[in-house]
Amino acid sequence: MARPRKGKMVCQLPEVNNFGPFGLTDKMKFLTMTVEEYESIRLMDHEGLTQEESAVKMGISRSTFQKIYDDARKKMAKCLVEGYRLVIQGGDYKICHESDGLKPCRHKGCCRRRQLDGQ
Repeated sequence: MARPRKGKMVCQLPEVNNFGPFGLTDKMKFLTMTVEEYESIRLMDHEGLTQEESAVKMGISRSTFQKIYDDARKKMAKCLVEGYRLVIQGGDYKICHESDGLKPCRHKGCCRRRQLDGQ
């Protein structure tokens, strides 16, 4: 029997979830990036957190975070090099303020981070 999947914590859904080259056609190839893969890119590359900090923020192990992050980077590279359209949707995630019943997060001031830091 497969192990049940655990929802990863994310701060919020992306504001824009569809990216692609100009001159899109109906036959354009596309890749789907999960919301947790997007969150891993946001935390590491946009917020500048370490893998360990990012894993804690998402409520997962560092090795799980590394796999999610590697998958996301491969998808982004394929989209850039081969001209695929990127769609961000789906996955196993929880919006942090919804699962904790706390105030909506503000990225760097995320309620989940304040809770984990003991503030």
